Amino acid sequence: MNHSLHLTKDYYVQQLNYIDENIKELTNLYFSSTPVQERLKHFFNLYVLEVEDLLKRNKKHDMISFFPKVYIGTKVTVLYDEEDETEDYVICYPEQSDPDLGYISFLSPVGRQLLFKSLGDKVSIKIPTGELLVTIKEISFVGQLLNDEIKTKEA
Repeated sequence: MNHSLHLTKDYYVQQLNYIDENIKELTNLYFSSTPVQERLKHFFNLYVLEVEDLLKRNKKHDMISFFPKVYIGTKVTVLYDEEDETEDYVICYPEQSDPDLGYISFLSPVGRQLLFKSLGDKVSIKIPTGELLVTIKEISFVGQLLNDEIKTKEA
């Protein structure tokens, strides 16, 4: 059994606390990085509701082993439909972002567009040069890996 799976519930409870404690700074980042026409009025409220729903659906389990949607702390594998190639993205906090390693902030243009998407969803991702059609092929938890990255950077 993967030890990190046991930490999934704690990770998402800590995530809710993090959002609550940093809501002002996160909201400022969201507004500064999101074009007006793409902004969701209650972006963080929606995210919190999604995480609370995930925790509620897994209330009777010690861990969350299945992720039906993309959340912060998940790795999402997308299939580029036109190229028949896949790529992994780890959805993370802005300070953990490292696009060269596939770590993208949930507030980045691609991260925002992948957030809340479900397994099997076909998504048209807007990029500066146009749009890319992708299919969500896999979603898995990697939040513990992100926590380990933070601890390494702080040491």
